[in-house]
Amino acid sequence: MDSILIKIFATALAFSQVTTRPDEVKTEFDAARDRLEVAQLMSAGCTHMRKAFDIEDINLDDLIATAMDDKEALSSEIKALKGLKLADLHVAYKQFCKVENVEVSPVDLGQVITFYNSAVKDLPDAVQLKHLRLPGTSVVLDNKRERVAEIYEPNNRRVWIKLADIPEAVRNAFIAAEDKRFFQHAGIDERGLVRAFIGNFAQPGRPQGGSTITQQVAKNLLVGNDITYERKLREMIVASRIERALTKAEILELYLNSIYLGRGAWGIEMAARSYFGKPAKALSAVEGALLAGLAKGPNYFNPDRHPERARERLAYVLGRMQDDAMIDAAAAQAVLPQLVEYRPTRRDFGFHFVDHIAREAKVVAGLDTLTKSSYTVHSTVNSALQRTVEATLQEGLARYELNTNRYKFEGPEANISDAVRLRAADLKATEPAWLVALKTTRLPLYDVHWESAVVLENTRGKRGDAINVGLIDGSVLPLNTWSAAIRRSLKPYDVVYVQVRKANGKQAARADLRIRPTVQGAAVVLGNETGRILAMAGGFSYPASQLNRVVQSLRQPGSTLKPLTYLAALRKGLQPNTLVMDQPITLPPIGATAHARQRGFWSPRNYDRGASGSITLRRALENSRNLATVQLLASGLDDSAERGLDRVCELAMESQLYKDCMRYYPFVLGAQTVRLIDLAAFYAAIANEGARPQPHAIETIERDGRPIYRHDPQSVIWIGSADRASFYQLKSMLQGVLARGTARAVKHLSPYVGGKTGTTDDSVDAWFVGFTNDVTVAIWVGYDNSDGAHRRTLGPGQTGAKVALPMFEPIVQAAWELHAPKTALNGPSREAMRQLVALSIDAYTGDPAPAGSGRAFTEYLKRDPSGRVNDTQFRIVSRAESYYPYRGGYDGDDRPFRSWPHGSRLYGDNRPPFPFPTWRLGPREYPSARGYPDDEDRLPRPPLRVDPDYFWRRLN
Repeated sequence: MDSILIKIFATALAFSQVTTRPDEVKTEFDAARDRLEVAQLMSAGCTHMRKAFDIEDINLDDLIATAMDDKEALSSEIKALKGLKLADLHVAYKQFCKVENVEVSPVDLGQVITFYNSAVKDLPDAVQLKHLRLPGTSVVLDNKRERVAEIYEPNNRRVWIKLADIPEAVRNAFIAAEDKRFFQHAGIDERGLVRAFIGNFAQPGRPQGGSTITQQVAKNLLVGNDITYERKLREMIVASRIERALTKAEILELYLNSIYLGRGAWGIEMAARSYFGKPAKALSAVEGALLAGLAKGPNYFNPDRHPERARERLAYVLGRMQDDAMIDAAAAQAVLPQLVEYRPTRRDFGFHFVDHIAREAKVVAGLDTLTKSSYTVHSTVNSALQRTVEATLQEGLARYELNTNRYKFEGPEANISDAVRLRAADLKATEPAWLVALKTTRLPLYDVHWESAVVLENTRGKRGDAINVGLIDGSVLPLNTWSAAIRRSLKPYDVVYVQVRKANGKQAARADLRIRPTVQGAAVVLGNETGRILAMAGGFSYPASQLNRVVQSLRQPGSTLKPLTYLAALRKGLQPNTLVMDQPITLPPIGATAHARQRGFWSPRNYDRGASGSITLRRALENSRNLATVQLLASGLDDSAERGLDRVCELAMESQLYKDCMRYYPFVLGAQTVRLIDLAAFYAAIANEGARPQPHAIETIERDGRPIYRHDPQSVIWIGSADRASFYQLKSMLQGVLARGTARAVKHLSPYVGGKTGTTDDSVDAWFVGFTNDVTVAIWVGYDNSDGAHRRTLGPGQTGAKVALPMFEPIVQAAWELHAPKTALNGPSREAMRQLVALSIDAYTGDPAPAGSGRAFTEYLKRDPSGRVNDTQFRIVSRAESYYPYRGGYDGDDRPFRSWPHGSRLYGDNRPPFPFPTWRLGPREYPSARGYPDDEDRLPRPPLRVDPDYFWRRLN
C-alpha cells in the first residue's frame, strides 16, 4: 500500500472519531481484530463529511469524476500528495463512502491501524491547559526607570492579557480571519477542513490549513508544529479533548496569548505594543484586523516588508467581519494603520547583572523564574555607570596582556566578504558596501565596548606594511597592530576590534588593534549606605563566559583582608600609632603541645625577604607588611596567636565575609577564598563606620502594577558592636594607603578615597578595593585556571597596584560624574568623635609632632575611660626595642630611601596629579618591572631614628 494513502486514511480514522464519537476516541486498535470497526468508523466519518459538503452545495462525486477525466489535474504538482494515484483514492472513496464492494482494495487497514497506533501513542493531557499561564516577558528597569533588558524564554516574548481586557472587535477579527465557526464546532471544523482539502486540489500553490483556533492551540502548546501526518492526527484528537476540558473563552484566551504575530511578539498584547506602541485594550477594529491577518503568516504578510500583501490581507479580514455583521461598511476601509518604528531588542551591556537579577529574585522573592509571568523589576543598576565599568574592565584586561606580552591573536572576529559582495550588487545603495555590511554584522562578543573595524587594505611596500580599516562612522584609519605575524594574517574584509586614538599634535589619528584577553577580571560598584549594586561586570565578556566572578567565584583576597586584623587591634584598644615589630616570626601549629613533632610551623615573610624593625600600625597597613601583621596577630590581639586568630575570625564572620573561618594562621594574610561582593560590602562598612549594607540588585518586583517584593532598606548590620571610633581610625589608615602606601600611584585621590591593594602568592590574584563617601569599587584580576598544581599566575611583579589599581580611577571618576559628586572623605561622625581626640603625629614614628612641621599630620586617637588619650604606642614594642634601626627596606627605585625634605606634605600632596590611567599602548612601550610598592614590593626605608625623648612630651 502506498505510504501516502496509509497516512491519509489514518488521518481519516482520527477525523471520523472526533466528528462522530468525540467522547469515545480510541487511540489503539488491534491490526487484525479491529479492521471491521475501523472500516465502519471511516464510513461513518465519510457520511458525516458528505453532510458537510451537502450543506456547502458541493457534489463530491462530480468533483472526483472531473478530476479523473482531467489529465492536467492528474499531472499537476501537489507536494502534499506527490506520488498518490487518484485512481486508488477513487476506489477507496467507493469502498468507504459509497459502501460498494470492490474487487481489489488499495487500502490495507492493518497498515493503517499500525500507523495510527504509532502516531497517537502517548498523547498529551489536554486538562493541563486548564488555568495555564504561558511564560511571560519580564522587564528590568535601571535606577532611573529606564529599560535595561527583557527576560523571556525563547519563542515566548509575550505579556499575558485576560480575554476580558481585549476589545470585542479585536477578538472578532481573529475569529473572522481564522475560525469563522469557532463557537459552533467541537474542535474540528468539518467544513473548513474539507474546504481546505478541496482548495489544495484545485489550487496547489500556497496551501490552505483548515485548522480551527482550537487545533492551533493544540499545535502551539501540546503537540508541536511538525509538518507531518502524525502531528495532524494528534492535533485533531487533542483539539477534540481540549473542547471538553476548557470553555470557548478559555480556548480563545490561550490562543490570543500564544500565537506568533511577527516583530518578535508572541500574543496579542506584545504585538499591540510592538506594532502600535499601545496595549491591546486600546486597539481599534482596524488595528486588530491587521494583527489578525498576520496570524496566517506573519512573515508573508509582514507590513514592514510587504505592505501590499498586508493591505490585501487586511481587506480580506475586514470583509469577513463585515459579512458576519461584526463591523459596518464605514469601519471596513482597508487602510493600513500607522505603525510605530520597529527596533529589534539588541542589548550590548549588563548581561552578568541581568543574570544576577534572576538569581536574586529566586532567593529574595521566591520566584523560581522571572519568565513564569510578566514582572517589572526595578533594579539598582546605573546604566551609564554599568557601561563604563564594563568598558574599563575590558580595556584594562587587554592592556595588561599587551603590556606583559601575553596577548595571543586568534584571528579576526569575522569576515564579511560575502556580505560585501551582496551589498555591492545593490544598485540603489548610497553607502559603501563595506560600511553597510559592517553595520549589519553582529559580532560574537556582542557586549564588548570596543569599536568594530573592517580591513579594507593590507599592502606591503618598501616602507613596510600598511593596513587601513573602515569604521562604523564611515571613516578610514591606519591600523596599528602589535606584531608582523598579526599584520600578515589579516585579510580584506576581516573584522577586528579597535580602540581609536585621536590625532594629537604630530601624531595622526589611528586605530589600535584590540585582542581578546585570556586573563579574566571582575568589578562591582556598591552604594555604601544602601548596598545597591550600581554596576557589576562579572568577566571580560558574557558570551565568552557566563560565570559571574563578582558573586559566583571564590578567590584568595590576599592583603585586601588585612584590614580585619587591624580592625581587631583597634577594637582591642590599640591606636594607629601603636608600634609593632616588622621582623621574622615563626608560629607553631595550632593546638600543638610541647611534645609535638617539629613540623607544621609557619614562617611568613615579606616579599623583599627583609624586615623593617619597629613600625606603626598605620605604616604597617599602608605598606601591607606581612611580618608586622602576623606579629600583631601573635602579640597584639590576645594572649596568644591562636586566640588572636579567633578574634579575627569572629570579626570576619560578623562582617559576613565568611560563614566559617578556617583556623590557620595564613588566614590573616588572605589565604581563605572570598567573594568579591562580600569584600566590597565589608569595605562599604568601613566607609560607614561599621554599618554593613546588604548588597542587592533588586529594589522592587511588580506584577500587574502591584508590588510583590520590596527590598528592606533597614537591612543593615553593625559590625563590631557599633565601635564607630575604631572603624573611623581604620578608614583613615586606608586613606593613607593612597596617600603614601601601596596605592600611592593615585595619591592625588587620597583626600577623597580610601582603599587597599592585594596580591596573593606568586601573583595569582590582583585586587584593589577602594571607597568614597558614597560608593565602594572592588576590582579583581586573575586567570580562571589558577587552582591545582599548574595554576597560571599574572607574572612576576604583577601586583594589585599594577594590574587592578589602574582600572579604579576611570570607574570612580564615572561614579562621581554619574552617581554622586566628588567630595572629600568625611571626618569622624559625632558618635565616633565622642571617643576620639585629634592630635598632630609624626607620620613615621607615631610620636607627637608640632602641628605644621614637615612630617606631622592629624591622627585621631581614642580616649581612655577617664577621657585622656589612651597611650598605647609602646604597648607591644617597648621604648627600648623601638630604637632598633630598620633592616632592609627600599624605595621603588631599589635605592636606599632618601631623607624626607623638611616641610614635605606626605598626607595630601597638593601637586597636580600625573596623567592617568598609566596603561601603556603595547608591549614595546612596556615599563620596567619596578613600580609602585605593594604587598610583595619593597618598603621605603626611612631615615635613622632620633631618640624620641629629645622632643617627647606626654600626651594628655
